[in-house]
Amino acid sequence: MLKGHFGRSGGSIDHGDATMLFPVDDLDATVLSGRDAELALGDVESERVIVIAPTGFGSSHFLTSRPLTAIPVADLPAEVRSALDDALDASIDAFAVIQIGKWTTDSPNHSLAEYTDA
Repeated sequence: MLKGHFGRSGGSIDHGDATMLFPVDDLDATVLSGRDAELALGDVESERVIVIAPTGFGSSHFLTSRPLTAIPVADLPAEVRSALDDALDASIDAFAVIQIGKWTTDSPNHSLAEYTDA
């Protein structure tokens, strides 16, 4: 089950247009993952989040196989901010955080027997 900003973010950038963010561990910026990313994203309104969106099966697998990641826009180097600004419809200054990956919640497994009257 999806949670968070992925479906209603303020902006999105196609994975192919965001190559300067990868690998995220090489960025000269604050990179939050897992629980830290959840907390950072939970403190930001959806319209202030940029989501990196998949452009095909390969990029979808790449993005969803990694932990949820949040990168504060203000911490990005100027050249990365400029490149991302060119890929956005709005000014990058309107955003606070970049979200990579999906924020998911646990959902219980169900047996098919639960759905029968047998």
